Amino acid sequence: MDLRIFTEPQQGASYDDVLRVARATEDLGFDAFFRSDHYLRMGDGNGAPGPTDAWITLAGLARETSRIRLGTLVTSATFRHPGPLAISVAQVDQMSGGRVEFGYGAGWFSAEHAAYGIPFPPVKERFDWLEEHLAVITGLWSTPAGETFSYDGAHLQLHDSPALPKPAQARVPVIIGGHGKRRTPALAAQYATEFNVPFSSLPDTSAIFERVRAACAERGRDAGELTWSAAQVVCCGRTEEDLSRRAAAIGRPLGDLREHGLAGTPAEVVDALGRFAEAGVQRVYLQVLDLADLDHLEVIASDVLPQVG
Repeated sequence: MDLRIFTEPQQGASYDDVLRVARATEDLGFDAFFRSDHYLRMGDGNGAPGPTDAWITLAGLARETSRIRLGTLVTSATFRHPGPLAISVAQVDQMSGGRVEFGYGAGWFSAEHAAYGIPFPPVKERFDWLEEHLAVITGLWSTPAGETFSYDGAHLQLHDSPALPKPAQARVPVIIGGHGKRRTPALAAQYATEFNVPFSSLPDTSAIFERVRAACAERGRDAGELTWSAAQVVCCGRTEEDLSRRAAAIGRPLGDLREHGLAGTPAEVVDALGRFAEAGVQRVYLQVLDLADLDHLEVIASDVLPQVG
């Protein structure tokens, strides 16, 4: 099972804070460093020093790391025009030597849109945008060098784009996820290389996987081509004192974390990961909420990672 570190910098972190976690992620042997793409803190507080832009951050990390995969869970289709976004992601992929993965979704957090003047249409329209954006972004990347790309959609029209630059990878992995019952599985079956279920119970995760497998079958795609992943908050400690301290630092009751996340001693976390593996999960994004606690990553790397990797 791949273990990846997943951060939420909008909760209050500078680029230097994020860089320290990314370097620790690489040094300690984790597979990848991912970050959210949000512009406003969730919960109490003002999120000082303020948000950092996901793709500007990843561009910096592309030059300051050498091994780990880098990506978003997930970039919102409401934030950026798809043509310029395809250029940005391709450039970061080049800057990293082909280590970028592209998580993409319809967007959901209305408050951040209001705070920064970003249009936030109803959910159906957001999914309409997402569907066209995926067609355009993947179409631009996959257009052979020397040819042009055109697209005539309800919301987007592109005419004879040179479809440049190209990513370093022949195919940038596309991650689609969520809890949607119809359009999300259909989009995953068409475009995704990975499907992710965030912050859900095992029964719910299994049920969502089945919907995506059914969508793949309907499209005539082998579901085995997809990587199946989950995201869960992590709180790991060798003693109850460590666990209680870490839970308090992120403002979550330890009992709640044990019930609804990956929390406990290393042995407890390994057992929980084993249950996810039995449900078909091949990759887990460990949501680390206290970015100052690098010892937390060390505990997971030394006591959990060798038992599941």
